[in-house]
This record gives sequence, structure tokens and C-alpha cells, in this order.
Amino acid sequence: MQFARRVESVAAFRVMTLLEAAQAREACGHDVIHLEVGEPDFPTPAPVIAAGQAALAAGQTRYTPACGLPALREAIAADYARRHGVTVSPSRIIVTPGASGALLLATLLCAERGDSVLMADPTYPCNRHFMGLADAQLDVVPVNAESGWQLTAELADEYWRDNTRAVMVASPSNPTGHVLSPTQLEELGDLCRARGAHLLVDEIYQGLTYGVASHTALADCPDAFVINSFSKYFGMTGWRLGWLVAPEAAVEPLSRLAQNVFLAASTPAQYAALAAFTPECEAELERRRHVLEGRREVLLEGLGRLGLAPLVPPQGAFYVWLDISHLSDDSEAFCRAFLEEENVAITPGTDFALAEGHRHVRIAFTADETRLVEALARFERFLARRAAQCDGALA
Repeated sequence: MQFARRVESVAAFRVMTLLEAAQAREACGHDVIHLEVGEPDFPTPAPVIAAGQAALAAGQTRYTPACGLPALREAIAADYARRHGVTVSPSRIIVTPGASGALLLATLLCAERGDSVLMADPTYPCNRHFMGLADAQLDVVPVNAESGWQLTAELADEYWRDNTRAVMVASPSNPTGHVLSPTQLEELGDLCRARGAHLLVDEIYQGLTYGVASHTALADCPDAFVINSFSKYFGMTGWRLGWLVAPEAAVEPLSRLAQNVFLAASTPAQYAALAAFTPECEAELERRRHVLEGRREVLLEGLGRLGLAPLVPPQGAFYVWLDISHLSDDSEAFCRAFLEEENVAITPGTDFALAEGHRHVRIAFTADETRLVEALARFERFLARRAAQCDGALA
């Protein structure tokens, strides 16, 4: 059968193949530690579940407006004012089926054939793939520890082309966990504004920061397209609910797109999300952030003892982006061996980086501290075995 060529640009998630292998090992009785998938082990907060159940019991199962429940759009706007001191009109907020729905709308509006979109390498692969589906040309910009693992205005200016129409960044980022400072965001916004381009900012890990304040690009770039989600900080991964904040002039065309692409986001999920902004839920979410921060410290300390500490520790999300180039130049084989020999699942960097993915892995600190300590002990054993094998080969 013949299919549209655009599908050829969409690569499969290697982490899902690894997850299947890890689950198969579990089914055979192996004790597998999962540090591969970007989903913490916390359940959805109880107030959110109760609100969802109440909505279902009340028969709240009909369509909402395409841009979302007015009450939810108002609650999101109020949260920006309370947590960030930023005034955002609820009319600029479009509620979507997950952050992916928001990314799809922003991509369809801002990029088309012949346009160039600047994006960091490494980045979350769907950010690249959505641009490809819009037939836009992707210009990836290599970033590293020196640039704070972020696409800065200086780098964007260096890679800018006559047909550059959009710049997309993520803060905190996946897979590196690094953030852009307010000054860096302002500089990116100024650059895009001066050259008539759009700035898209992925903020789906907003709120999950360590040692730096949570920040939104809307404070520095009010005309940016900002993508966010109830999945990560709010713990609602399976509810599939996100939102897009857009400039006022973009709301009407985005509304038309939403009507035709997905009609509306899940009604029960929207009613459930209203409870995410209650004081009871916010207290629980902050408690979980502190738990993740403790896990981060355990992982970084253990990696440091193994001589694997990252040059720039992650400031947000729940990942460590690890350079393994002195151990292997094949991150996929490295991750397979680690799983098969020690039953620890981590993600090969090839899912995220086009240039240096074979030299990096991503470790998610989404398991509790006891499991992280055990994973580090297994990592030490795994590395010792590989070193012994190398010594034997040289003897």
C-alpha cells in the first residue's frame, strides 16, 4: 500500500521499544527498575480524581466550546497571575487534548512548506516531527553544556536564514532538564519580533524546577506562543489535557483549526483540571516537587561517585542527560546491555539528538529514592563488568 510521504519523516520512539523489552523481562520475573519513560510514579492528585468523578456523575460528558471550558480558561489565567505575576486574558488560552494538541495547532498556524523553523538539538522528538508534518524545513541547532543545553538568541542569529519563520525552544527542556533565563527569553522574543518570526515556547515542565524560580516566557515575550500541559507538574498524564496561550490576533484562526482538528478537549478531563488549582491540590503538587528534587540529588550524587556527573546539572523536569562517550559510541546498544544485564531501563539519546544522540543517554528520576539507589548500585556493577571486559581484551 502507498501512503503519504510526510509519514516517512516521523521516526518511532526508541524508548517505546525499550519499554516493551523491559516489560517482557518483568513478565518473566525479573526485577526491572524503570528510569526510561517521562512519567513519575505519582498518581493523579485526589482532588482532581474526585472532581472528574463528580463531573461524570453529574453528566458532564457533552462537548465544550472548541477553545475549552470558560471556567478552566479563567482558572489558567488566574494561575499565571498568582504564580508568575503575568496578566493573560482567558480569551488567549485554548484548551487542547494534551500539549500535543497545542503543538499541532501552533505548528499548523505558524509553519508551512518553504518555511524554516529553528530548534535545538537535542530536543523532544515530537517537536521536530510536527514541523515535518507541516512540510516545514527544520534547521536544528547543536547545543551543549556551554550554551546551557539551550537555543539562545546568539545561536539563533547565527543559524538564521532568509526563510526562517519560527523559533521553538523548551524551558525546562526534555531531555536535558535545563531552563532559559528571563533575559535569554526576552532576547529570543526581541530577535523574532525584529525579523517577523514566531517564537514557540514549550513549557510543559513548568513548575518542576530546582534551585531556580519557575518562570513563563509570557513575562518577557507576551506575543509568544506558549504550550503547556496538565500532564507533568499536575500529574494528569493519562487525562490528555493541555493548553496553548496565543497572541490575541491568532485566537480566531486557532479556534477554527481546533474546531476542525479535534472539536474540543475531553469534557470530564477539563472539569477535573479545575481542581488542580485548589489550595489542597497545590500543596500536594509542591510536596511532589520536593520529592523529585530529593531524587535528583540522590541520582546526581550517585552519578558523581561513578565519575558520570553531568557538566551542568539539570534545573528542571525530571531527567539527567548523560554523556557516555567515554563508555560507548552506541547509546542504543549501551541501553540494551544495561537492561539485559542489570534490569535497569534508561533511554538512548538517539530519540532526542540527531547529532550526538549515540553518545548520550537520558535517565528519568521517576522512581523512588530506594529504587534509584539500587539502580546506581547496578550501574556501578555494570560499568565494572564492562571495564573488566575491556582490560581482558587488551591483555
